[in-house]
Amino acid sequence: MSLILHNRPHPKADFPIFDPQGPNAGLAYLDSGASAQKPASVIEAVSQFYATGYANIHRGVYKLSATATDAYEGVRAQVAKFLKAPSEQEIIFVRGATEGLNLIAHSWGRTHLKAGDAVLISALEHHANIIPWQILRDQIGIELRVAALAADGGIDRADFTAKLADGKVKLASFTHIANATGAVLPVAELTAEAKAAGALVAIDGCQAIPHRPVDVQALDCDFYVFSGHKLYGPTGIGILYGRLSVLEGMPPYQTGGDMVATVRFDKTEFLEPPQRFEAGTPDIAGVIGLGAAIDYVQSLGWAWIEAHEKTLLTYGEAVLAKVPGLTLLPAGPERAGIFSFTVDGVHPHDLGTILDHHNVAIRAGSHCAQPLLNEFGLTATARASLGLYNEPEDLDRLVEAVRAAQRMFAPKRA
Repeated sequence: MSLILHNRPHPKADFPIFDPQGPNAGLAYLDSGASAQKPASVIEAVSQFYATGYANIHRGVYKLSATATDAYEGVRAQVAKFLKAPSEQEIIFVRGATEGLNLIAHSWGRTHLKAGDAVLISALEHHANIIPWQILRDQIGIELRVAALAADGGIDRADFTAKLADGKVKLASFTHIANATGAVLPVAELTAEAKAAGALVAIDGCQAIPHRPVDVQALDCDFYVFSGHKLYGPTGIGILYGRLSVLEGMPPYQTGGDMVATVRFDKTEFLEPPQRFEAGTPDIAGVIGLGAAIDYVQSLGWAWIEAHEKTLLTYGEAVLAKVPGLTLLPAGPERAGIFSFTVDGVHPHDLGTILDHHNVAIRAGSHCAQPLLNEFGLTATARASLGLYNEPEDLDRLVEAVRAAQRMFAPKRA
């Protein structure tokens, strides 16, 4: 059932962890929503940089440092093009989406928000897009508003509109795709509505960036964040896109080397964005690996990636629907890459452990989205999330393993 990709082998062959002769032979990896596996090209790019091209950047006058700097800054330009950002100055390297959201809250938020102002999020958010705003609420007296969950598992548009109505919302910050359920939010429409009400907009793109193209100009958002490790890149690297006019009005998030123009004991002058927000020695190898990951994704092409995911989603919904006692959490009008479910009589943690014995890797727990699961009356679910290396056979094995767990937990007859 797999789609043909330019007459070449299925992408799974590009990922060493799935080597049929290796220690993980036969692995059905269904946890890409937490962190995606890495293709050989990314692993090789990072290894090669450390082996033959490593030096610190922006500081050395010698060739190796200059070459490393060019490679690092080249990825910044590459990411700007990937996101269709107007300028590479709008691309900030961070450790991940979590740091990106915290940077927005602590730099923009502390500078531009005051007591009585409001930040609007949605009920579908990851903890990383909840807690920074709670801290500002508790420390400076802003109001944190939450757009409700709709009955179908999406965002309640009427409630979103109502919470913008009084003009007090200065920032709307919401997910592109909900990590716990795969619900795709209408981010372009939400952004337009929020901006019409006078708010800036930040979007958590962690779950969207591996599944679909993103155009920050078309979205007209002010911030967009994502983590490299979900885009088949290394851990510890991520991106904060910020509209340049907004970044220019933000102070540094952290301070130290490589983000200053001049330092005196009486005064320090900071560099312009993005360097202003990149204090200290960055994860240079992570940036190189992220560039290789973007190259890899683009080599497959969005048309193939989206068509492949659609095939898997359709197939997955069909086979999971046939499992008695399995309940799939709703995800609104559109689902992307994630099946979050419960199984009658089997705790999600037990289910995850049993599936592991069948060489099927899923996530079990709250998925850093406890408020959303509370909306469903749950404390945990099992979550199977898709990557471009998955095949229908992985979903077949998921179903087989779930049925095995059901048999194990079935009531014993006297």
